[in-house]
Amino acid sequence: MEKVDYIWMDGDLVPWDDANVHLLTHSLHYGLGVFEGIRCYATKQGPAVFRLTDHMRRLHRSAKIHLMQMNYSVDELVEATKNVVRANSVDACYIRPLVWLGYGEMGLNPLNCEVRTAVAVWPWGTYLGEDGIKRGVRVRVSSYRRLDPNVIPPAAKATGQYINSILAKVEALKSGYDEAIMLNTAGFVTDGSGENIFVVRDGVITTPPTSSGALEGITRDSVMQIARDLGYEVKVDNLVRADLYLADEAFFSGTAAEVVPIREIDDRVIGEPGPITKKVQESFFSAVHGELERYSHWLEHV
Repeated sequence: MEKVDYIWMDGDLVPWDDANVHLLTHSLHYGLGVFEGIRCYATKQGPAVFRLTDHMRRLHRSAKIHLMQMNYSVDELVEATKNVVRANSVDACYIRPLVWLGYGEMGLNPLNCEVRTAVAVWPWGTYLGEDGIKRGVRVRVSSYRRLDPNVIPPAAKATGQYINSILAKVEALKSGYDEAIMLNTAGFVTDGSGENIFVVRDGVITTPPTSSGALEGITRDSVMQIARDLGYEVKVDNLVRADLYLADEAFFSGTAAEVVPIREIDDRVIGEPGPITKKVQESFFSAVHGELERYSHWLEHV
């Protein structure tokens, strides 16, 4: 991780090395916190954050699901993010807003805990690597199932629930793959360990519904809009394992991963990135860099 100068914490810009929390911070012990992943891109008009307000709205929704009382409005968090990007003089970066329960209470009742908020930024390349962007990645279907909505709500981006994804990711890496695909307890496809998934067959693009356990991804929503604008049919429907194996094309989407082709699933070869994937990927990168006027409203300039 490349250090920068400042992290925004509870209204103040704090030097990177001083942005610490107490050992007895509640969220460190019990895993209750919510977060976002956001990217700022370099454009001809200067640094611009991709769908910043939408991300902060989702952060508020995640906090509501977990009964965490936010101390900052969406607008305040948007401005805090722009401030910390400016303070660190970065043209492009990854952005991590985090809301957690602080020091002062212990035990399983979190309702009296102080709610803390931070926004950190740092330069970070694409999550699955440049080769993955260009050639695609090898993935496996995980033996770990996605959390059921009545176990931990997958609609929220909560810190502790990502242990589920960590187990799937590590299993995939140790098995020689780049990433995992997770099924729900009924056997339907949900997401990658940290990305949404799309399957292309006979020219139709399909992505799993949020009711299956898929995250309501902001990049997912953007990709669906781009694909429809390109003239492709996009469906939201349940997928099973065989649909993955029989795909003509497949790709991941996400803030960290961006748009990444999938070239192999469980040793079933899909092949090099297909024409639909490449077209969607090309349009996505043009949009986030401010090169397509029709998507300019997605960019919030710093």
